[in-house]
Amino acid sequence: MTLDTLTPSVTTEADAMPVATNASVGERLQSETTAVRLKIHWPGSRKTLSQDQTRQAAGTFDADIRSVSASKKLLDTAHPAFRAATAVRKQAADYWKNHTLPYVEPGIRLIRRSDVAAFEVHMTTVRAELAEAVEQLESHYGELIDGARERLGDLFDAGDYTDDFREQFGIEWDYPSCDPPEYLLRVSPQLYYSECARVQTRFDEAVQLAEQAFADELGQLVSHLAERLGGQNDGTAKVFRDSAVTNLLEFFDRFQHLNIRSDEGLDRLVADARRVLSGVAPQELRERPGIRQHVADQLTRVEASLDSWMTDRPRRSILRRTR
Repeated sequence: MTLDTLTPSVTTEADAMPVATNASVGERLQSETTAVRLKIHWPGSRKTLSQDQTRQAAGTFDADIRSVSASKKLLDTAHPAFRAATAVRKQAADYWKNHTLPYVEPGIRLIRRSDVAAFEVHMTTVRAELAEAVEQLESHYGELIDGARERLGDLFDAGDYTDDFREQFGIEWDYPSCDPPEYLLRVSPQLYYSECARVQTRFDEAVQLAEQAFADELGQLVSHLAERLGGQNDGTAKVFRDSAVTNLLEFFDRFQHLNIRSDEGLDRLVADARRVLSGVAPQELRERPGIRQHVADQLTRVEASLDSWMTDRPRRSILRRTR
């Protein structure tokens, strides 16, 4: 790692290629991806108090019941067994999000067709891990209920706890079609092709969503690391965690894999940020103040360029569809 300033981006043959129009990128996105939907079943850990109980709670503070809402915590979600199950749930949701691109339909994302097999294997493994975690949690279910009985006092209601506790947990996923149904072509060709155009518009919008999501994440990660590296507390350098660096490195890899090459400016900004951290380890940033300050300065430059890119970027109205 040297203290030289950022060198201009090297233009490769791929970079010299003209950027495809949004429409053609949208068509490519549609041909290279398929929709994937993740459903996680999870029991509620809180329950709204009855009207009488809420009235009693409001009376404690001499408050109008119409301005008061209250709930009770049914289970101790901080219990190690519950936290273990929650960690598996987070793993499933994070994997789904980190290996896919956003789409305009709520609850649906786009996965590269070449990644579907690996996604199936991973999610099947996670589902098995959840089953094991829930089995362990179920063995503590009685203990959790007893704890709730002690904590809730008169608010405790045995009817809030069911015998099918294990069945309330689950992970499912499927691959819904985003294309118009083929039968529509036989029923009404005009309507079918109108639907095809509508679907294509959605993929064009998905391109914009992907660009915005990448830019937002890059901005947050770069801004956080630059602030930790360049800032001081009482004259001493701020402490930063290794994750401030590794999260950026993971972003670079994810961007490279999922990038739809729709915007040269965004590609260049990610490449610039990657160059700043190339070959730099977290410990080196702690031990070598010169490199630390240099990286902070260069990341600040990337952040400013990203802000400029987002300001100059054409604003398009992208509405999330509801069913």
